[in-house]
Amino acid sequence: MSELSKVYAPDEVEGRIYKSWEEGGYFTASPDPSKKPFCIAIPPPNVTGVLHLGHALDNTLQDILIRTKRMQGYAALWIPGTDHAGIATQNVVEKELRSQGRTRHDLGRAKFVELVWEWKQKYGGQIIEQLKRLGSSADWSRERFTMDPGLSKAVRKVFVDLFNEDLIYRGNRIINWCPGCETAISDVEVNHIDHKGELVRFKYPLADRSGHVTVATTRLETMLGDTAIAVHPEDDRYRDLIGRMARHPIHGREIPIVADEAVESEFGTGAVKITPAHDQTDFEIAERHNLDKINIFDVKAFVNENGGPFAGLNRYEAREAVREELAKQSLLTGSDEHEYQIGVCDRCKTVIEPWLSEQWFVRMRPLAEPAIEAVKQGRTRFYPERWTNYYLNWMEQVRDWCISRQLWWGHRIPVWYCDDCEKVWASMDDPSVCSECDSSSIRQDPDVLDTWFSSQLWPFSVLGWPEQTEDLAYFYPTVATVPGYEIIHLWVSRMMIAGLHFMGDVPFKWAIIHGIVRDEKGQKMSKSLGNGIDPIGLIDRYGTDALRFTLAEHATGQDIFLNEEWIAGSRNFANKLWNASRFVLMNAEFAADELPENLEISDRWILSLLANVTKDVTDRLERFEIAAAARTLYEFIWNEYCDWYIESSKSRLYGDDDKAKADVATVLVWVLESTLRLLHPIMPFITEEIWMTLPGTKSSSALIVAQWPESDAAAIDLEAEASFDRIKEVVGAIRRFRSDHRVALATNVEVFLSSANAEALANLRREESMLAGLARHTTFMFSSEPPTEEAVARLSVGDIDIAIPLAGLLDLDAERERLNKGLGQARAEIERLSTKLSNEGFRAKAPADVVAQQEQKLKEQSELEAMVLDQLDQLDTPSK
Repeated sequence: MSELSKVYAPDEVEGRIYKSWEEGGYFTASPDPSKKPFCIAIPPPNVTGVLHLGHALDNTLQDILIRTKRMQGYAALWIPGTDHAGIATQNVVEKELRSQGRTRHDLGRAKFVELVWEWKQKYGGQIIEQLKRLGSSADWSRERFTMDPGLSKAVRKVFVDLFNEDLIYRGNRIINWCPGCETAISDVEVNHIDHKGELVRFKYPLADRSGHVTVATTRLETMLGDTAIAVHPEDDRYRDLIGRMARHPIHGREIPIVADEAVESEFGTGAVKITPAHDQTDFEIAERHNLDKINIFDVKAFVNENGGPFAGLNRYEAREAVREELAKQSLLTGSDEHEYQIGVCDRCKTVIEPWLSEQWFVRMRPLAEPAIEAVKQGRTRFYPERWTNYYLNWMEQVRDWCISRQLWWGHRIPVWYCDDCEKVWASMDDPSVCSECDSSSIRQDPDVLDTWFSSQLWPFSVLGWPEQTEDLAYFYPTVATVPGYEIIHLWVSRMMIAGLHFMGDVPFKWAIIHGIVRDEKGQKMSKSLGNGIDPIGLIDRYGTDALRFTLAEHATGQDIFLNEEWIAGSRNFANKLWNASRFVLMNAEFAADELPENLEISDRWILSLLANVTKDVTDRLERFEIAAAARTLYEFIWNEYCDWYIESSKSRLYGDDDKAKADVATVLVWVLESTLRLLHPIMPFITEEIWMTLPGTKSSSALIVAQWPESDAAAIDLEAEASFDRIKEVVGAIRRFRSDHRVALATNVEVFLSSANAEALANLRREESMLAGLARHTTFMFSSEPPTEEAVARLSVGDIDIAIPLAGLLDLDAERERLNKGLGQARAEIERLSTKLSNEGFRAKAPADVVAQQEQKLKEQSELEAMVLDQLDQLDTPSK
């Protein structure tokens, strides 16, 4: 048995421990008929990425589940990997090229893709190494990449099959277009930010010159693509205009005035311009009314030839030029400041353009129906359950999915066009001639697939599909996926669709959803706000286990408003465990291999609590209530085991009774050993390091593969729990008295215990030695009646009366004066805060967080008042 160092040093322990796990092969898992499978496929981080707190959270949660199931004897497989991250990766490499004065077009497609692969091989593994620092026990021998040959084959098969089933089509629809990246992007790559703009009003002349209709818009330049004006069918102001024509003031073309229920009568003037090529709602109105769709922008958001005299201007220049032209025609009627949200590209921060574009789409509705039913039937369940409706609401209104991206890095769309016979077909292999006419004048579609197209296949493609592998048969469906709620629509729903369509079964049985890690003010962390926190920096400062425990303790499914002080608190918890373990191990030489009979009350109490905690933690983890499990362990280890049991053990350890010494040492080691097992999934490094120092055969194998503890129902002892809780309450009352009245710890205090319950008093008398050890510098007297001295502080704990003579201990009058002064100050503050909070003007004008702060202060002062009154009540005896 080795010894623990005086101070726990994570930086000296974690690398060594992790290396031992890897070399021991503990992370690997294979199909084993004698075991139940438990498989999680990691939400693949971007290959360009570095670990952020969101990654730290969801990988900590996954690792907790995997480590628990591994210890419970499952074939626990956690499959790691990374996503090729089309836009992000291409942007990184293009940025390097620009620093050299080159572009991808200078290299050509083949050379550029080759360069990206080189970059990936050189830099793409950074986040994997950081996940290892987090303690992730993934099976790294199975690491996958979304553009591996096997996964690429899966992507191609899915595209070809869906194409041949007429579930993939090419069409003109509104998409998110980034003029900076020059590609369509997904909703998750659009950040919506508040924008202070204006609402501009201008007149559309009626074609018959009988008047005009005034419209309002935040994007004046898009009027160049207007093909209609729309009003609500029940808006009496415009009822007579429905069906008539207006004249476009720039192009001169006539456009219809239509009625549509999508129009909000309260917005602007109640009449809206319809630009179908640059607004999703307008596009849908155009579909219903068979309107023209005119695209006025090129790929860089410059006005194209459809903009007439404004062709060649960028969209903002065009906005001002159109304003000037409308003013010149006396059609501009005014504008108002208007705050609204705009979308910007997550990568390059360019304002997104809703853009009518010919793209590839997946028909989602027929694919979504089985995925909706699977959740309704409970084949896949969400935790927390509230996310079920979030998923179902989106799936029941799902739109077709734009899957094409105008990039060079990614899975190229496997569609070919014949220039001779105009055949369009998808193929698993790269053809050399047209499948219809044998012409060699064929070309492949230049676009690549949305990154999410490949990641939707992740739960089965990483297991070898489309090959029918042993892994696939054994581990699919996986047990769980653990993503943040922001990608339920983008990833969870699509994995459900793909799994059911191609595997005939759900991809996972549980979707365990976590929140976003925000700063302590509730803001989403970002580089631009300057509030981002580097988890590797936190690990360097506090240790991995401290960060993991903090994230686990707050993983309730809600957003986490992270306060770094929490992590410091978790580091203190690790130190508490370390120091307690050092104490136990210094006395472990006295311990036996088996628990003794005829245990003391404190031994029976801690073993009873251990049985309850083991069952509670096991049940909580089974239900994915990780935060509750973490809090249960914290309370048990810090308060019950360290603060009470270890302290109560010292009187026997330092005594002369060898049997008593052996008994308590045995229980100390026994409880520590079980506690390390329970805590290991959450805090793996410190528990493994302590485990290796345990005596006897307990540490013969690594903790990571030790057997999960079982709750011993026979150890549950309600009588012992009640008896020891009474001891805790008595000692706690004495400790509070010392603290409340500033009695020095070194000052001996006489304490009289009395009770009408003779049995309870007798039990306390039997534990006098332990009571004295816990209360320190306290002399106990036991009596059926309390003392009759006048100057006595009187306390009560249940059916136990506590009397503390004050003569020579306190200056009673001075103590009353001190407490009354504090009471007056608390009441003055309560009055001031109450007056402030009852002022409706203050509540109306003050920010919500300021009001909440004042309310919290009032609560604290009220609690202080109650506490001081209680302290005065303790001294409610006649003065000398």
